[in-house]
Amino acid sequence: MKPLKKMSAIHRSFLLFAAAQPAVIIAACGSNSSNSSAPSVGASSSGATGASTSGTTGNAGSGDASIIGDSGTEGDTGATQWVGTWSASPYPVPSGNLPPASLSNSVLRQVVHVSLGGSQIRVQLSNLSGNGPVTINSAHVAICRATPTVDSTIDTTTDQALAFSGSASVTIPAGQELWSDPLDFAVAALGNVSITIAFGSVPSALTGHAGSRTTSYQQVNSTAVSAANMTSAQTVVSWYYISGMEVMANPSAKAIVAIGDSLTDGRGSDTDMNDRWTDDLETRIQANAATSNVAMLNMGIGGSVLVGTTGTAAQARFPRDVLGQAGVRYVIVWDGVNDIGGGASFASMMPVYASLISQAHAKGLLIYGVTITPFGTNAYYTPATEMVREQVNAYIRTPGVFDGVLDFDSVVTDEPDGGTDGGSPPALLPQYDTWAQTDGLHLNPAGYQAVANSVNLILFTM
Repeated sequence: MKPLKKMSAIHRSFLLFAAAQPAVIIAACGSNSSNSSAPSVGASSSGATGASTSGTTGNAGSGDASIIGDSGTEGDTGATQWVGTWSASPYPVPSGNLPPASLSNSVLRQVVHVSLGGSQIRVQLSNLSGNGPVTINSAHVAICRATPTVDSTIDTTTDQALAFSGSASVTIPAGQELWSDPLDFAVAALGNVSITIAFGSVPSALTGHAGSRTTSYQQVNSTAVSAANMTSAQTVVSWYYISGMEVMANPSAKAIVAIGDSLTDGRGSDTDMNDRWTDDLETRIQANAATSNVAMLNMGIGGSVLVGTTGTAAQARFPRDVLGQAGVRYVIVWDGVNDIGGGASFASMMPVYASLISQAHAKGLLIYGVTITPFGTNAYYTPATEMVREQVNAYIRTPGVFDGVLDFDSVVTDEPDGGTDGGSPPALLPQYDTWAQTDGLHLNPAGYQAVANSVNLILFTM
């Protein structure tokens, strides 16, 4: 684990550089993974956070979650290390996001957009929210070369089977998740990988990630995992059972984990285009020589909150979704607007921010706060909620609280002075607010690109 770096000298040398980057503030500063395992044996866990002894923690609020497997290479102690390259926080699939038909005895192809490239991968499958075991009869990976919009096609010359302790099939008990065996598989940075699973029996309570912003393809009564395309399949915009991918990387590689709500999950971005702000930021990161060894893991969940010790609240899932990720060095917290809209006070939110900061620092991580963007034309707005938003943002901007600040509020607000002119309440600029379901809260692709462009990449060189 890396110790926290002293920031004073870095801060002094950064001041002139940062002057042209008003949306980024640097303050004074104050990994791990699991391997493959026996197909149906896991180390059980306990406690409110679902902590596991195997290196990655279970999802809070999902029962007695556990991880199957041992911990991987940590930090930069060896010649190579596992580093997360893609993630999606698993949670119970809502009734409105179920697949077109039962997944039992069907084939499902799901496409993921990786950040860091590599020549060896492993894939995480999660049944944390299941009410019974799920059986994977076979699972394959292949490169999806469709661009810029991903689809069901694969390059069949890259198609390979995943294995689980040497077996093509595996049964994952309820409340557990596992990693596939390492696989020699070349994927480029910012590449797209199709994961195609032939399911056996599937429980009635599914584990997945509803906010995929990516189409998945289901063929019922099928075992054809290597088809060149699945154009005749039924489709759904959700992910099921897949929750992570890691690459074997060199010791200098590091990961960013962005945790938050639907703004991080990408609501308002384009389906199949991978243009969430985290995607846009990672494109910049990969194009910059000094940061091209840095991966991005998106742990946003739509509708989630900051405060809460169970379920999808950031406070509850921080141990698994952030601290439990392989190679993590940086944390970005953009969370709290749903708390504010639900009537939370600043006094109830501040200790949770402080706790996340403390937990990150205890693991030697740098943690950056994102200011809450305006919602003056959304139903969340009242003078009281606006006051709490301003209090939260003042706290996030306070030097020495977070290790740095991504001031997204100043990028997208229509009142850079914070509304002190006595006019209308601060709202999103129209060019960042207009999309098919404009709601005054979620950004459009231009807005996500704008906030990504505002981030100073020096934050990811420390």
